[in-house]
Amino acid sequence: MTVSQISVFANSRPGHMSRVLALFEEAGVSVRGFSAADTGEYGILRFVVDKPEEALAALQQAGCACTVTPVLCLRLDDVPGELSRVMGVLARVGINVVYSYSMISTYIVLSCTDAERARELLAEEPVEMISQADIARIVAERTGKEA
Repeated sequence: MTVSQISVFANSRPGHMSRVLALFEEAGVSVRGFSAADTGEYGILRFVVDKPEEALAALQQAGCACTVTPVLCLRLDDVPGELSRVMGVLARVGINVVYSYSMISTYIVLSCTDAERARELLAEEPVEMISQADIARIVAERTGKEA
């Protein structure tokens, strides 16, 4: 099970993330997690949102360079060594974690060189795979609002 991540390729200038977020707001899309990485003149904004299709359509309509990538989203127990254990499972079989970022609490998103194999390996571990629907449910439970 994977989650859809939207990557937006942007010039590294003030206001670009704000413009992207405004597009999401206009489309009625809520951001559940994000990462911003700068490589000098350019950057990559990565988002996990509640409505990936609507977010992608809004970005494409505005002419943004963007892609959708399946990523893993895991809920880890909030104990020392848990992140190290998960990274070790993947490292032992040669799966490289290209990047990762955290979402709410101890939820993390992993983009791996072999997402399907990583999913299979981690399905046998004491971690919970999170789906797009799970994210919406968790947020609704925490806020008391429909996601």
